Amino acid sequence: MKRINLIVLLIVVNCQLATVNCFAQPQKSRVQNNRTTAARNAAAVGTDRASLMFPTAVDVPEDPSWRRDIYRSIDLTKDENAALYYPVEPQGGQMNLFTLLFKLLNTGKIPAYEYQLDGIENFQQSNRMHFKDLLDRQAIGYEVDGNSIKVEQADIPSADVLSYYVKESSYYDQNTATYHSRIVALCPVLHKAADEYYVRETVSEDDDDQSSLNIQKFPLFWVKYDDIKTYLSGQDVMTSNLNNAAKMSMDDFFSTNHYKGDIYMTTNMQNRSLQQYCATDSLLKKEQTRIEKQITDFEEHIWRTPVDSVEQARRDSIAAASVKGKKGSRGADGKASSSSQRSSRRASSSKREKSPDSSGGGSSAPRVSVRRQRH
Repeated sequence: MKRINLIVLLIVVNCQLATVNCFAQPQKSRVQNNRTTAARNAAAVGTDRASLMFPTAVDVPEDPSWRRDIYRSIDLTKDENAALYYPVEPQGGQMNLFTLLFKLLNTGKIPAYEYQLDGIENFQQSNRMHFKDLLDRQAIGYEVDGNSIKVEQADIPSADVLSYYVKESSYYDQNTATYHSRIVALCPVLHKAADEYYVRETVSEDDDDQSSLNIQKFPLFWVKYDDIKTYLSGQDVMTSNLNNAAKMSMDDFFSTNHYKGDIYMTTNMQNRSLQQYCATDSLLKKEQTRIEKQITDFEEHIWRTPVDSVEQARRDSIAAASVKGKKGSRGADGKASSSSQRSSRRASSSKREKSPDSSGGGSSAPRVSVRRQRH
């Protein structure tokens, strides 16, 4: 009897434990769901904070109603773009744009893509560049330490990267009714002599322009702006020679279009650069000005002040009445009407009667009055 009671007690205990587990398991699932929801909310909050911190970093929509892609050449020797060049060597936490890109590529944090002969960026995986190939191609010294590559700061050619190619996209987003102009891709351009031995042997010491002879441009690689903008936002640059406290991030520098560059190519159906159909420098300058004006005119057309239809109708009616009044003073043949002619004659006759006599020294004959007498 005791054994039967013990068995019944064990069954009851197992049933209670099973019941507790059944209630505990959904509770555990609810806790996990709550944690997942909290994580998603935190991520959403982080995204909102990022959008508030960098409001100009917007993505180009896939189907804008209007878009114009152009390529600019940014010269770092000009004051407007010098913020991307200095300091040439890192000073504390400050470094120039190419040094930052070089270090990001070395650590594998961003991808880079080969520069092709047509100058058009290709962001396919098959066109991705290997960092070691860049070092070998440009004869940059490095050491291999296991899976990492070590490059000394003195070997980074940041002083020779004197320009950048920039792809800029101006577009109108019909979904938000906004106009934007933003960077899509960057390409650092290395300036160096094509053959230093040839330069030394052929350039005369008396030539004052030795620094510009046989200097060629070598585009290095393309990088997506979306891949680097997070790192650019954490790097400040100085933006004024007069106020050294005036600073902004590199991302703000690009997003607010502080850079200055000349257009050298546009996205077109024939895939031609401006130099391919502009024979002279003057024609090239005119074409650059024309393209700039096209983009500016489109932006101004979007934000043009709406016309008040009532006010416009009133102005049109006044203008029409004025034109009608002017036409009414002339005959069908375009000559003045008879009433107008009579008025003109009366005015001229009255003017003659009121005019004073000529002075004594004049040559006009004296006026004689005749009174008619009655006989």
